Amino acid sequence: MDTRVSFPSRRLLVLLCTAAALLGTRSPLAAAGRSCSDTRQVYLEKGYSTSTAPLTQISGEHLRLCPQDYTCCSSQMEETLAQQSERDFLKAVSDNSQFLLTTFTQRHRRFDEFFKELIDLSEKSMNQMFTKTYGLLFTQNAHVFQELFLELRRYYSGGSVSLAEVLSDFWSRLVERVFSLVNPQYQFSEDYLECVSKHAEQLQPFGDVPRKLRVQVSRAFIAARALSQGLATGRDIVNKATKLTADSECVRGLMRQWYCPLCRGMPSVRPCRSLCLNVMKGCLANQADLDTEWNNFIDALYQVSEKLEGPFNMELAADSISVKVSEAIMHMQENSVSISSKVFQGCGNPRPAPARSKRSPKESGGNRRPFRTYTPEEKPTTAAGTNLDRLVTELKERLRPMRGFWVSLPHTICNDEKMAADVTNEDRCWNGQTRGRYLPDVTGDGLVSQINNPEVEVDIARPDVRTRQLIMELRVVTNKLRHAMSGQDMDFMDSECEEGSGSGGGDHGERYNHDWPGYGPYSPPYTKPSNNPASNPAKPPRGRDRNGSKWNRNNGQGRVRSAAGLLSFSPFSLLPLPFVVTAATMWR
Repeated sequence: MDTRVSFPSRRLLVLLCTAAALLGTRSPLAAAGRSCSDTRQVYLEKGYSTSTAPLTQISGEHLRLCPQDYTCCSSQMEETLAQQSERDFLKAVSDNSQFLLTTFTQRHRRFDEFFKELIDLSEKSMNQMFTKTYGLLFTQNAHVFQELFLELRRYYSGGSVSLAEVLSDFWSRLVERVFSLVNPQYQFSEDYLECVSKHAEQLQPFGDVPRKLRVQVSRAFIAARALSQGLATGRDIVNKATKLTADSECVRGLMRQWYCPLCRGMPSVRPCRSLCLNVMKGCLANQADLDTEWNNFIDALYQVSEKLEGPFNMELAADSISVKVSEAIMHMQENSVSISSKVFQGCGNPRPAPARSKRSPKESGGNRRPFRTYTPEEKPTTAAGTNLDRLVTELKERLRPMRGFWVSLPHTICNDEKMAADVTNEDRCWNGQTRGRYLPDVTGDGLVSQINNPEVEVDIARPDVRTRQLIMELRVVTNKLRHAMSGQDMDFMDSECEEGSGSGGGDHGERYNHDWPGYGPYSPPYTKPSNNPASNPAKPPRGRDRNGSKWNRNNGQGRVRSAAGLLSFSPFSLLPLPFVVTAATMWR
């Protein structure tokens, strides 16, 4: 038998073999004989049984995700590795977002502890000072100030509390009590004291102190609450945004880049970086759409934190409450004659008190001692372990790298040498089919840009509902933070604008005298109240009709507290004259 092959036949065989070699394909005999030991070893190390793993490469017609060339993967292996690729992807997202989650969680806890401790220490400081100065007289009536701090805590903790109402109600009750103290020779009915407090804004018995304290406390508490709520919201948004699931198209792309090389018997070959970027951008298209609102949110957090270490300093505001209350009382004591005269003209002459001491509070003497405040070394550090300046500095350092996180996440994942090949190895990486350069361009960021993604088919006409909800949450919290930068509380803007404050308790546009050197208490934009009653309406009575004369005296009726008032406590009982006589010098 003639076994010789004709020259044309031999030439054709040589050309076919050469072409196969150049194209990187193998002849059936060579492919079928290639060992799958490396693939089986990697598969086993991942915790899977090799019972279904071929010993040598087999035909790949059964493959659904990987190229249907000769392969070391059975159908079951391909399905198992596809599930593994999804788990690897979710773990990569979780690991790379852990910095965000840890920062928001820890910073929120530390700021929250710190702000709450500031309020506690402010109340404790007042109690200690006043108890030391006035003894039993103060402790018997401390509930008045306890209610003030109770409402401040409620506000900070997110309660539906208007700071403007809290402070206004506090001063109203205080003016009633102090007016009684500086006029111990008279007996005042409930209705008479109502008349006094109703027109306190016109009388200004405490001078400009209530306004200054309101501005300082309001904007500091508004900023503190907004920052605390913002950090908590950031934590929740990161949690929601990273709790994602990969759809079938995403899993296809993940499998093709990470485990199809393993099925081809090349477990050490990593996907080309551009291939990895296209897969990641397709799988994280919706998260990338968070970028604009996310950056606005981070910027707003940064700016509010700067306000807290500057003009909206929470430490100074909390520390100043007792000092300013004492200044207000001293101002009223020093001007008691003129204030009382105006009250008597408007509300009528009160009845003389039964036999009791009628000494004037002006009789007291002695050296005046200012209230003690914290030195820098004594600033509260127990709960948070530091002071506000350091907390803010640490927060700002952590906020800076958070900008652009969602659009940079694909790059962060693909920069990991375990996830993709280095850019310097572009000719020896896995391009989705074999080892070689990846030619398609890297697509843009966001859902719309995935219309031409060559690796992951994305339906750009169906935005993710959860992502849209997160975008709205970011807009809401950012808006609240931006208003807090102006001393405005969005939760009370509508109602308080109707009352004329226009700032939700923060006095938008109103400068606090101590923050703006050179400005007096009535300098622009704050103007001195006019003597015209029409331009300065009297404070409405608590729960009574405002009809009647300017100085309305309904002495036949008992006083009715407003149902809307946030402070329902009564003023402390009338203190004896020695309280004022012996302690007037200590209220400054």
